[in-house]
Amino acid sequence: MLARHARGLGQGPLAFGPLMQLVRNLSEWATVDPQKLSGSAPGTCANLVSGRWQPSRESRLLPDPLNGQPFISVPHTQPDEIAPFVESLRAVPKTGLHNPLKNPQRSLTGYGWLLGLRTALHLHLHLHLHLHLHLHLHPEYYGGERTGIPRGVRFLARGFTVPGDHPGQTSSGNRWPYGPVALITPFNFPLEIPALQLMGALYMGNKPLLHVDQRVSIVAEQLLRLLHHCGMPPADVDLLHGPGATCGAVLAAAQPRSTLFTGSQRVAERLAVETHGKVFLEDAGFDWKIMGPDVRDVDYVAWQCDQDAYACSGQKCSAQSMLFAHRSDGGRWELFANLPSAGAKLLFGGKPLTGHSIPGVYGAIEPTAVFVPLEEALRPEHFEAVTTEVFGPFQVVTEWRDGQLPLVLEACERMTNHLTAAVVSNDINFVQTVLANTVNGTTYAGIRARTTGAPQNHWFGPAGDPRGAGIGTPEAIRLVWSCHREIITDFGPVPPASALKLS
Repeated sequence: MLARHARGLGQGPLAFGPLMQLVRNLSEWATVDPQKLSGSAPGTCANLVSGRWQPSRESRLLPDPLNGQPFISVPHTQPDEIAPFVESLRAVPKTGLHNPLKNPQRSLTGYGWLLGLRTALHLHLHLHLHLHLHLHLHPEYYGGERTGIPRGVRFLARGFTVPGDHPGQTSSGNRWPYGPVALITPFNFPLEIPALQLMGALYMGNKPLLHVDQRVSIVAEQLLRLLHHCGMPPADVDLLHGPGATCGAVLAAAQPRSTLFTGSQRVAERLAVETHGKVFLEDAGFDWKIMGPDVRDVDYVAWQCDQDAYACSGQKCSAQSMLFAHRSDGGRWELFANLPSAGAKLLFGGKPLTGHSIPGVYGAIEPTAVFVPLEEALRPEHFEAVTTEVFGPFQVVTEWRDGQLPLVLEACERMTNHLTAAVVSNDINFVQTVLANTVNGTTYAGIRARTTGAPQNHWFGPAGDPRGAGIGTPEAIRLVWSCHREIITDFGPVPPASALKLS
């Protein structure tokens, strides 16, 4: 029904009327009302497996980040309950639910509901899941996360052909699904990351098992309920609530063909071993920003630094972790006018926040900056500690002077996580020197350069690691959720017997 409405969306404003009414009626698909969610009216979650919503034997009560009251009951699925999830993944063929040769219509008519979903996301999902439920669980500034559905699903599987070496022979490169896959995402960005990666997995013909951090997995559940409401077959995705160990048990038993993991480096490295390398990773991000000697518009640059380091309480893998501020020979640097000349020092922050009702389990500290001299930061005994990601409102600040750029680049070379970076300068020669000698996968350059930003118009992901994942673009979807398959057709004509050379 939603697809029928979607086909008429280009016919004028009135075409939105039936669709808006359809998606605004929460009772048709939502099981929680985020505006009423509280300790006196808690929400309840359920697992989804083989198209059926099911409870688990145990549940976990989550405290409200605003006041500590238990307000969501989430399945605490245990390893002895995973059999249905294992069977569901094992039932998926390696050729996927569709591919360029099997059920290709599934990515066309079968996914006709995507156009309706796109409209639903703009009209209602942003309001229901982002402003109310998402922000209740993971507060951030408005506009920090957007979820979009790209058009032209079939073009994601675009291949290529190469002429053969005799008549009738053609080589074609095809994007092929993995079939049974897993998608594991963290507590931050509980809508954007699962939604973008989940849809990419589906577009390419896979069936994913989705596992989201328990603290925010209710957002993913409500997304799936909306997808079902818009027409997605309920059996296309399984959702597993519960601890990470339970998800690990499913992976060990079901052996999905590929797993996308977004989260901590420690878990990422363990998964790489346990899955025998069949993973794509978007793990830790110790992200640097280098100020060039020509920095101007200081008020704007300082504002962007604050946004990068402290917005969303610093709980972004793209948060500004280390700032290399240039100090001219005159000794003037407006961003941090009182930088000490020697020795590590607390610039500001470092104390717990007061006057709030946030439960201690979530943690709440003041925005914090620590200054470390560049030469001291580079010492082997200090470097690891200085370049360890802290997932909170914390950054390391250092300074460099004319002639010390090689030391800055040495620091970037020795870092191990190459996710985002920024080169704040309009000096093209300086920018090109830094870009040529660094590898971060998503790097902003120019006077407006930043380290954070939801990828509405660009690839987002690490570089320098063959396991590196991507998100936000058709190229990212093809990389993570499909593999290359070469098919060589050779239909003749067959050469005459006289042309054959028998050994």
